[in-house]
Amino acid sequence: MVTLTSHSPAETWALGEAWGRVATPGWVIGLTGDLGAGKTQLVKGIAAGLGSGARVHSPTFSLVNEYSGGRCRLFHLDLYRLETMDQIRSAGLEEYLFSPAGVTVIEWFDRWGAGELTAATPAAMGEAAGESLLPGADRAGEPATLAAGGAPPRQAHPGLRRVWLEVLSPTVRRIRYEDTGT
Repeated sequence: MVTLTSHSPAETWALGEAWGRVATPGWVIGLTGDLGAGKTQLVKGIAAGLGSGARVHSPTFSLVNEYSGGRCRLFHLDLYRLETMDQIRSAGLEEYLFSPAGVTVIEWFDRWGAGELTAATPAAMGEAAGESLLPGADRAGEPATLAAGGAPPRQAHPGLRRVWLEVLSPTVRRIRYEDTGT
């Protein structure tokens, strides 16, 4: 697991932008964090990294926002209002986890159900889990500080990236992530 510290919304956006630059269709990024933790800010950066000029906003009431205009489509899901797997299935959201025709980012990913995750990471996806997109990030959990301009990518395709955002102060966030792929 990689742990980073973001000192501003701009740094959180820059991390998303770095991930978006290397994202390819089939990527799934699951975000977990309290209200105001920076989930949507990260998605805004991912959209920019994909080359989309769309105005990104959280799809709390629509469940899914689709953004195009970049290298590939971005599907932005928000599970905040859904409480059970039956509600998620009834809403038809499984296709975005198991076979997205673009990049899928899911806010409130912890509501999806941990038992459903293994099917989302076929063997063809990814290099070794845990590779960092940012220099200085330590797999042992030591934090790295984000640079405002992002960082050069080092990984081709992680499959499923699970991300946890934690509020440390009004502007500082701890961002932990791990890639699941074989």
